[in-house]
Amino acid sequence: MPHRVVASFNNPSGDHCVDIFVRDDGTFGFEEHRRDPEDMRGWFPLRRYSSLVFATEQDALARAKATVAWMAADLR
Repeated sequence: MPHRVVASFNNPSGDHCVDIFVRDDGTFGFEEHRRDPEDMRGWFPLRRYSSLVFATEQDALARAKATVAWMAADLR
């Protein structure tokens, strides 16, 4: 399903990120991605969360912060 990234957050080491996105139907979601410094192909989705559907960007961000371990650790 096509989507547009509206916010992106990187972990402190820069090897993981979470994108908050909006779908064509106006719903929101998020996905965690990783990249390996030795692999020049870029970011890879971990495909853990992109099927979750949220009514607002804030709802998607709140779930990402509660679900993705490194984002939750940043809140402590």
